[in-house]
Parts: sequence; C-alpha cells; structure tokens
Amino acid sequence: MFQRRTLLKTGAAVAMGAPALSGLAQQSVTLKFHTFMAPQSSVWLSMHKPWMEKVEKESGGRIKFEAYPAMQLGGTPVQLYDQAKDGVVDIIWTLPGNTAGRFPRVEVFELPFMMNNAEATSKAYWEYVQTVAPDEFKDTHVLALHVHGPGMFHTVDKQIKTAADLKGLKLRGPTRQSTKLLASLGATPVGMPLPGIPDALSKGTINGCIIPWEVVPAVKVHELTKFHSEFPANSTALYTTTFVMAMNKAKYESMAPDLKKVIDNNSGMAASAWLGKVQQSSDVPGRKTAVDRGNSIYTIAPNDVQDFVKRSSQIDDEWVADMNKRGFDGAKLLDTAKALIAKHGKA
Repeated sequence: MFQRRTLLKTGAAVAMGAPALSGLAQQSVTLKFHTFMAPQSSVWLSMHKPWMEKVEKESGGRIKFEAYPAMQLGGTPVQLYDQAKDGVVDIIWTLPGNTAGRFPRVEVFELPFMMNNAEATSKAYWEYVQTVAPDEFKDTHVLALHVHGPGMFHTVDKQIKTAADLKGLKLRGPTRQSTKLLASLGATPVGMPLPGIPDALSKGTINGCIIPWEVVPAVKVHELTKFHSEFPANSTALYTTTFVMAMNKAKYESMAPDLKKVIDNNSGMAASAWLGKVQQSSDVPGRKTAVDRGNSIYTIAPNDVQDFVKRSSQIDDEWVADMNKRGFDGAKLLDTAKALIAKHGKA
C-alpha cells in the first residue's frame, strides 16, 4: 500500500510538472540568417546552406531557418554586424573589414603574406580571438571565425607579373589592410563590398580587383577580366580576408538549453576550420571558370614574390603602431597571430 501511494504521489508530481517539462523539451525556434552573398555563390551553396541544414537536422527540426542571401532583408553589407547586434536579424555572416577600423585586432590576419592555408589560419583566428581579443565581438554571440583561400589579382587589360605592373591601376580591395597593401604596391586602391565589383568593372571604375578564386564566378570576374595572377602554392598568400558568423545575444540566450547545445556543437574552432576549408576548396572550380574561358593565368615568379613581400612589409609596422595607439601591444598581437598560424600548420 505504501509503495502504491508513493508511486501515485510521484506520478501526480510528474504529471503536474509535465506541461512545463514538455514545453521546454518541445520548444522550437525560427532563426533569420542574413548575408550579402549571392544565392548562386559557392559560399551560400557549400557553406551557409549546409551549416543551416546540419543545425536543423541535429535539432530534430526544432531549429528552423529563414535564409536570406543577397541582403534580401534590406540594408547594406556594412550594416550586417549591427543587424545581429540590434536583433534586426538573428544570425549574420559578414566581413569585419566592411567597417574599417571597428575590429582592429583581427586585421592582423589580413596583413600581407600572413597565411597559406585557410583551414589552419581559421583555427588560428578562432584561438587568437578567444585568447587575446575576447571582447572584439562582444556585442554578439560569435559562432565562427574564418578566412578564405589565397587572394590574387584579376585585371581587365594587363597581366600582373611584377609589383611594378600595378602602377596606375585602380584595383578594388575588400578591407582596410588590403587597400593599404595595394597602395604600397603602387596601385590606386578602391574599397568596396563584393557585390559592387561587377558594376565597377563594367563601367571601368576599376581596372581589376583582388579576390580569391572561389568567389570569381559569383561576381562574374572570369567574364569581366582577362588576366589573373596568382602566387605559387608554396608561397604565403598575397592577402586573405577575415569573416565572422555571429548571432544576436538575446536570441541565443532565450533558446532552450538543448537547442543552445546544438548551436554550440556547430560553433567554435571546428566550425571555423570547416568553413575555411570548404571556402578554399571552392578555389578549384572557381579557377576552372577562368581556364574554360581561355583567360590568361600567370604564376608570379619566386624572385618577384620576394619583391612584393618587401614592398608591402611596412604595413605590418603601421598596424603594430596603430594597435599601440589604441592601447594594445601591437607587436605581441602580431607575434601571437604568426605563432598560432604556425602552430595549426598546413592542416
């Protein structure tokens, strides 16, 4: 009898608590994902969509996404980070460098000839932010940090073989450090977000651009330019760009613990490394679009690579000085980034 009463009492308690427990367990959420990348781009098709699909699957369908490429929810690429910060959208993917100088410490990875492998450098970027710049993106909940594969020259009328060939050319650069790089090499830098490239090339506003191979088809650069100049595979890259995938803090905190865990399981160093690896792997089909059109692709000679490195070397010093003025130890940050890239190696 005692056992039966105990079971009845326990059963009643469970029943009384069941609605709350059931509500928590079954809570679902729809997240708005917003970016500037075009719906036909490799970044959207091979990175963003698979990431969202994986999260949806692992949540048992309780996390759903409304996916908006190409700034479909309005605003400009420059405003994306603040859209996540302010809760206009839930998750964004963007370039910190779209807002020049706002995230200065992560620019270290955009300095000339820093990286040679996107997967390894993405791991280094994640660890760097966690250890020496944890408040860089303090206004959002950061999901992943990564870089793209080696950046290179794409020009309309002139093959770039040496640094001297850049003199007088108007070239688009994506970030503050990349435009400084172009200026140091004698070009006239033009800063603009990626979606502006096709129009600028068509109108002759620019003579070329620096982007990695993977994004070439999305902005029709293989059709709008005839010449491409890449650096040897065993060389460090001319430049790379940092990216951030970030979530609105309040939205993340409002999620059920088990759904937060799904997000957490698809965030961090592993997610960052995966995004970097997938993005660089898309360089191969991107390059093929230029080959298939019969465009001229030139690999810069080792001696000329050293000249590029030498001419742009003062940009590191300028960045260190800028960090020192902002109250950071610039030399330590630069050394830390280099050490982390070396640590994670050519993964």
